[in-house]
Amino acid sequence: MKKVDVLIIGSSAAGFAAAITARRHYPGATLALIRQEEKTPVPCGIPYIFGTLGSPEKNLMPDPALAKNHVDLIVDRVTEIDRKAKTVTTAGRQTIGYEKLVLTTGSLPLIPPIPGVKLENVFPITKDVAHLTRLLEVLKGSRDVVIIGGGFIGLEMADECRKLGHLNVSVVEMLPHCLFAVFDEELCVRVEEELSKVGVQVMASRKAKALLGNGKVEYVELDDGNKLKADVVVLGIGVRPNAELAEKAGLKISHTGGIVVDRHMMTSDPNIFVAGDCAEKVSFFTGQSTRTWLASVATAEARIAGANLFEIRRANKGAVSVFSTKIGDLACGLAGIGEKGAQEAGIAYIVGEAESVDKHPGSLPGAKLTRMKLIFRKYSETLIGGQICGGNSVGEKVNLIAAMIQAEMNADQIATFQMGTHPLLTASPVAYQVVNAAEMALQKMHRN
Repeated sequence: MKKVDVLIIGSSAAGFAAAITARRHYPGATLALIRQEEKTPVPCGIPYIFGTLGSPEKNLMPDPALAKNHVDLIVDRVTEIDRKAKTVTTAGRQTIGYEKLVLTTGSLPLIPPIPGVKLENVFPITKDVAHLTRLLEVLKGSRDVVIIGGGFIGLEMADECRKLGHLNVSVVEMLPHCLFAVFDEELCVRVEEELSKVGVQVMASRKAKALLGNGKVEYVELDDGNKLKADVVVLGIGVRPNAELAEKAGLKISHTGGIVVDRHMMTSDPNIFVAGDCAEKVSFFTGQSTRTWLASVATAEARIAGANLFEIRRANKGAVSVFSTKIGDLACGLAGIGEKGAQEAGIAYIVGEAESVDKHPGSLPGAKLTRMKLIFRKYSETLIGGQICGGNSVGEKVNLIAAMIQAEMNADQIATFQMGTHPLLTASPVAYQVVNAAEMALQKMHRN
């Protein structure tokens, strides 16, 4: 029987981060990572296989990093965990012993319970190279694609599919707007305008009633009676925690389906830690359960779990939720909570907004108008959220907002924040968006 000090199950973003973190904190430990796939896609890069990259082989987790960190990679499927014996059993009839176990089993795509969902050419988005290769092949020979779900993956898939040049792309979303579960309405509208500009048809406030076809999908029937021609249907309605292995082992599971952990990412078994989509999430702002399944959250949890295996060194303060995407030429992002989230949580808040170009002067080539909205608690004046849209600088600006949230900075601290600026790289120091949005919020606060 093989035995290691640390065994990690799963090798997506959380698995890699847990393994490398464990190696850094416990350099003398023996480490192994087990996964059932020969190759693992980079999760956030999956949509870009279909238009920008052109092949799943260009979007793979870097296995050499495991060897570099002396992590033994085992390709097999774990079928059972024996907590008493501290062993796992695999489909390949291996038994592997461990001192500490880390579960990073991720998530599974939600499959809507509608007629026809098992027809040929209906594809959920899974982290499986063969499945993604097949989807790419089918898309190349198709004309009409319908994407069910207007969240991040659905819209990124839509944008990438239209880059193939020969596809008619439609998105069906049951909420009033695409991305409405994350962004406030005005930003959702901007995204939908960009989708229309690049040729993607958005059908919001609609539900897919049935998928129709003779063996192979041909139409998507909507709840209003309309039918959309479909050679391919992509299901992008979300995910659920992949916690079956943990549940079978008797670990505690939450009402959201995630594996219950404490703030050190330890389960109800002190020898088993969890990170990633399979773990229960709590909000940084409310301490309540939240459905936030992001690679950035997963890797943060993995760095906590990996450091705490043999000695508690780090704690999880909760999921801040930091999102960003790019549709057409429009980049947008959110950190923390928006106005809808604040209202739902019963938080009194003040909004500050600012808009300027991301270079100075604005006549410089490539300058993009960038709009920012910050959300502050009304009475403590601490930052709890921010939304932003504009050019590519959005990606790092939203991370700046996230850092300020986690540092619990207030509006006055942000308004007097000292930044570095350069004409080719940033907005003007006079018009720097985060500072001016904070000033606008303070102006409202002082009126009340």
